[in-house]
Amino acid sequence: MTTLTCKVTSVDAITKKVYRVRLMPKATFSFRAGQYLMIVIDERDKLPFSLASTPRETRFLELHIGASERHLCAMAVMDRILKDREIRVEIPQGEAWLRDDTERPIVLIAGGTGFSYARSILLTVLEHQPHRVVALYWGGRELNDLYDLSELKVFSRKYSQLTVVPVVEQPDKNWQGRTGTILSAVMQDYGNLDYYDLYIAGSFEMAKSARKLFCTERHARINRIFSDAFTFL
Repeated sequence: MTTLTCKVTSVDAITKKVYRVRLMPKATFSFRAGQYLMIVIDERDKLPFSLASTPRETRFLELHIGASERHLCAMAVMDRILKDREIRVEIPQGEAWLRDDTERPIVLIAGGTGFSYARSILLTVLEHQPHRVVALYWGGRELNDLYDLSELKVFSRKYSQLTVVPVVEQPDKNWQGRTGTILSAVMQDYGNLDYYDLYIAGSFEMAKSARKLFCTERHARINRIFSDAFTFL
């Protein structure tokens, strides 16, 4: 693990509560797709954020930060980023990185800004294992929460082995896609997950429920389900 000082090169408001932040570290770094970093507020206050960029992108780090009244710690991080335009990070962190020594099909499950974790894995697979089958389930409370859906639609048209399934919990009258929770969508689509590698990013509760449901009702192998949330459960 390395501690880096990073210059904040850009901050873009993707939605009213999600920011795309790009950092330029002042030293070299490395990580695996699916790992995260810790933003250092002080030595006792550090917050984790998934990396949306990929390991091949060696000049910058990209984060998707959801900052709202429901995420006060993230709001404090954004205040620091916007004020100081510089931040310290510890990288790499996490064990739920992409296992690329296999061609087992992948199911990526992301809730909200957990998409940043899924994005890093997805782009890495598409580049280095272009024939590996991948399904991405991305869930949000509203359609607006699925902020990079247009980019995913482009990828799904380009790569026949990629399936993208957006799931909206509270759809408006114009939404014609899947509704409900992402876990219910996965359960509906798969009768047997024994042959799949599953990568999960979202709330601790969602990850815990996913592991239980998939193992007990869909025959998933517990050692082929990856989520850093499991470290804290």
